[in-house]
Amino acid sequence: MTISPLRLRLDGTALANNWRSLAAMSGRAACGAAVKADGYGLGAVEVAGRLAAAGCRDFFVATWAEAEALLPLGLQVSVLHGVRDEDMPRALAGIARPVLNTTAQVARWKAAGGGTCDVMVDTGMNRLGLAPDDVVSGLLEGLAIETLMSHLACADEDVAMNRRQQASFARLAGRTGARRMSLANSAGIGLGADYAFDLTRPGLALYGGVPRDALSDRIVQVVTPEAQILQRRRVAPGETIGYNATFTASAPVEVAILNLGYADGYWRGFSGSGAAVSGSARLPVLGRVSMDLTAIGVDAASDLAEGDWVAIEYALPSAAQQSGMSQYELLTGLGSRYDRLWN
Repeated sequence: MTISPLRLRLDGTALANNWRSLAAMSGRAACGAAVKADGYGLGAVEVAGRLAAAGCRDFFVATWAEAEALLPLGLQVSVLHGVRDEDMPRALAGIARPVLNTTAQVARWKAAGGGTCDVMVDTGMNRLGLAPDDVVSGLLEGLAIETLMSHLACADEDVAMNRRQQASFARLAGRTGARRMSLANSAGIGLGADYAFDLTRPGLALYGGVPRDALSDRIVQVVTPEAQILQRRRVAPGETIGYNATFTASAPVEVAILNLGYADGYWRGFSGSGAAVSGSARLPVLGRVSMDLTAIGVDAASDLAEGDWVAIEYALPSAAQQSGMSQYELLTGLGSRYDRLWN
């Protein structure tokens, strides 16, 4: 077995507790889980298995390949991107439910005699989904619909569009044979009970992201990257570190070079703003983050040496501010070179 010089410490208890908090905030609505993009970069099989053990019963992925990867777990999975011609063999085999998004997908599913499905309706995001007029016109007649859903465009902001989308979606209640209705994502749960309907679909907040202040005291960190020190060196006053010499030492500085860079999702935006942690010492990033290497100042950690490990500051809200990347990008950008270690 190859041991990587990078690892992710993944807190399974925090993951489960985040889901329980979101389920409580969802009130009488069921609380599902978006596990697309390989569980937001953490590993979909591990994530889904742990959430199922915590009580989650509804899971959402983007593609049929993602659904197939979860097949050994025996979960109830919906494929958000619907069903293309190329997807029909797997879809008709019943490994997951398609979320029908277009009139062509509806026709394809009907013609094939497909079974239970979900349907996405567009209430203003202008991304995927049928128009509300399509829904009320009888287009969906003959379908066995488990969940009618829509998606909020601006739930992380306090804007009038949220209420308009909620009202547009609420007007569809009873207009189809759908057993459930679902609108709220993580941020939508924070908007309140009017947005919960019958089923919520959190993603980001499960993994430690905080898209609204209403969630900030309920959501805890799940992911902590750790990197191994490749070299420790002393940089003299006047010498520079890294590409384009963006850092110049004003005094002698102890530096550790980490096996970590933007190829691993540790973005260039962390240059001069990010930090590692060893014990109680905060170790700032010095100079520019490069593809595979990052320099940190270790004056405050005299005992650190080649081969030692440091944790990377990665609380998602603050890391997003440091890097200029969204919390979603910080999660899904974590690369394949990390060993993923669950507690």
